[in-house]
Amino acid sequence: MEAPDDVQELIDPVSGEVVEPDKDFDAIVRAAKAMRDGAAPAQARQAAQKMCLIVDDSRVIRKVSSKIAKSLGYVPVEAQDGFEALARCRKAMPHLILTDWDMPEMDGLEFVKQLRAIPTPKAPVVVFCTSKNKPADVHAGIQAGADDYIVKPFDEAALRHKLERLGRG
Repeated sequence: MEAPDDVQELIDPVSGEVVEPDKDFDAIVRAAKAMRDGAAPAQARQAAQKMCLIVDDSRVIRKVSSKIAKSLGYVPVEAQDGFEALARCRKAMPHLILTDWDMPEMDGLEFVKQLRAIPTPKAPVVVFCTSKNKPADVHAGIQAGADDYIVKPFDEAALRHKLERLGRG
């Protein structure tokens, strides 16, 4: 099947640049899919970016974690508790979730359990970022559906190392 005659140029949804037919085949595929799905170039670029949801009741922790996520190439999105986080996940599933455990309304453990019940083509990587440091807590977090666990306080290097081990660094 040939491309329609009215396709004169394709816009790469990641870079926003015109794709030359002989240059980058992956960019051509991304652009074609964006056009097929009716996404505007800006919407397609945003959808192609890696999103990190940061769930913590502390505004300061969310801001610090957002800065780290941004330095790792993610677009940070914040939620202050499990209910807000679930609503955001139902709207657009992130690639990565960094969640605290102790939060009002819905704690991180319950959030992760409910998150894992949401049908999605590609499940996000979930990392508990919490001060709970007992082995029983780690086991409970992993059992609930987390992929990894990091104890607060943590820094960019520690988080980067975790994500590299998970294939998301």
